[in-house]
Amino acid sequence: MQTGNLLLLLVVLIGLAYYLGHRRAVAMARPLGGIRHLHSLPFYYAMRSALWCAMPALVVLGCWLAFDDSIIREVVLNGMPVDLRPADEAGRSLMLSRIGNVASGALSADTVGPEVAAAAERLTSLRTTSAMALTVVVVVLAMMGGAWAWLKVSPTLRARQQVERVLQFLFMLCATLAILTTVGILFSVLFESIRFFGKIPFSEFLFGLQWSPQTALRADQVAAHGAFGAIPLFVGTLLISAIALIVAVPVGLMSAIYLAEYAHPKVRSFAKPALEVLAGVPTVVYGFFAALTVAPFIRNIGEAVGLGVSSESALAAGLVMGVMIIPFVSSLSDDVITAVPQAMRDGSLGLGATRSETIKKVIFPAALPGIMGGILLAASRAIGETMIVVMAAGLAANLTVNPLEAVTTITVQIVTLLTGDQEFDSAKTLAAFALGLMLFLTTLAMNVLALHIVRKYREQYD
Repeated sequence: MQTGNLLLLLVVLIGLAYYLGHRRAVAMARPLGGIRHLHSLPFYYAMRSALWCAMPALVVLGCWLAFDDSIIREVVLNGMPVDLRPADEAGRSLMLSRIGNVASGALSADTVGPEVAAAAERLTSLRTTSAMALTVVVVVLAMMGGAWAWLKVSPTLRARQQVERVLQFLFMLCATLAILTTVGILFSVLFESIRFFGKIPFSEFLFGLQWSPQTALRADQVAAHGAFGAIPLFVGTLLISAIALIVAVPVGLMSAIYLAEYAHPKVRSFAKPALEVLAGVPTVVYGFFAALTVAPFIRNIGEAVGLGVSSESALAAGLVMGVMIIPFVSSLSDDVITAVPQAMRDGSLGLGATRSETIKKVIFPAALPGIMGGILLAASRAIGETMIVVMAAGLAANLTVNPLEAVTTITVQIVTLLTGDQEFDSAKTLAAFALGLMLFLTTLAMNVLALHIVRKYREQYD
């Protein structure tokens, strides 16, 4: 049975276990005078049965799917004649790929040797057997777990405590996985960055003023060592992000204040969803808009007043990016301002303050942590944007703070360096990980700064 169908069958079994557990709990409570004589509500007995039906089966299913294919491939490869087994890892991978292509029908068995064809047949047979065994094991475990939980249902069973302990463990597991994922990403980027700095000095990368990572294949060619000064990328990223925030923060914050404090409910019910539609527009659409509409408009205005404007400029990308991130500031700020207790507004107005004074002296300080979170989210979104920069600001790594010239950003260069077939032993490819590490540290510094500002204003407000 395919994995998708097996999961659907497992969902049906879990639902059946929930129903039977609930029904048994209610049936046991009826002779006692009602569910008030049970230790827990019938819902918890049903949830306990569903959890016991699901957990063993899902654990086995996950482990089986994680190790099944690699074990089968190793068995198939070890079953081939000794003289046909590749000695190195690359050869083994290539042989397994050929066997897999023959087994899937992508490669005809007539074009390979009989040993490879036999290995492909064995691979297909083992996969079929494994799928059948997986189905049987998972279904049996689910039925046994559900049946055991059903039999253990009794009026004195502490079902609620058991269910809550299991859910608490699952929540902790999810939080741990999120933390471990972040740590794994950090270490993977860090290790590759260390390899890059083993080839390129850290000082050259961090303080160099020229970025040209196109290394040559031979040492006697021109630009054999490339130029890996990241200052132009940092400046371009900060320039476009600053323009975007200059557009998004005032517009988004003022929109949030209007919608939360001044707008009529009918206006708010229409304007807030209409504003949030901007967040759902694909970034490539913004890129087209920036490249085909905004950039030519800025260039025409510049020519009219005697300024030289590049066909791809940081100003065009920053303006459109600012429009894109307005909902991040507006929506979060609106929610936070709305969450401020009405009693604080009434107390301020009752003391004689005007509405604008109430917003400035009472509501804004109370909502500042959430507003800072929205601005931080918008800044992170601006720093990580790629498509708009590619289409409106270009790929040229120019060291300039003139918003009318073409610049590029860190994320654009990461995509450029990792596009296509790359060799992960060259400084050109490893430079993408060093840029990613710098981007991570920049975002971390922004978070620390935002937390410092929030704590400072919270202390003043308290």
